[in-house]
Amino acid sequence: MKRFLTGAALLAGFALAGSAVAAPGQCEMTGYDSFACDVTIDGGGLTFALPDGQIFAFALVAENEAHGYRIAADAAPGQRPVELGSFVPVENEPGCWFGAKAEIRFCAMVAQ
Repeated sequence: MKRFLTGAALLAGFALAGSAVAAPGQCEMTGYDSFACDVTIDGGGLTFALPDGQIFAFALVAENEAHGYRIAADAAPGQRPVELGSFVPVENEPGCWFGAKAEIRFCAMVAQ
């Protein structure tokens, strides 16, 4: 039986890991169908690759508040990511967050 970790439990569960931890999971994001992903968790943030090769980065800044960024697939050192603004948890959808600035909803779950 597979169990999935989502949202704050996902980040909190790996927050004490000294280095980045990657785990296979299932992701969703506005503009893409649901897709298999490797979620990398490092302290208070996570990243995963989008189907088009871009990287989505997510960093907690406070309880129930985070910032999202999109990094180009061909990003060069020193190139700034696209700032997607603040994200808040989606009510009654564990593991899902919404960013009003770019109207982006994403969900990330990893198998435990």
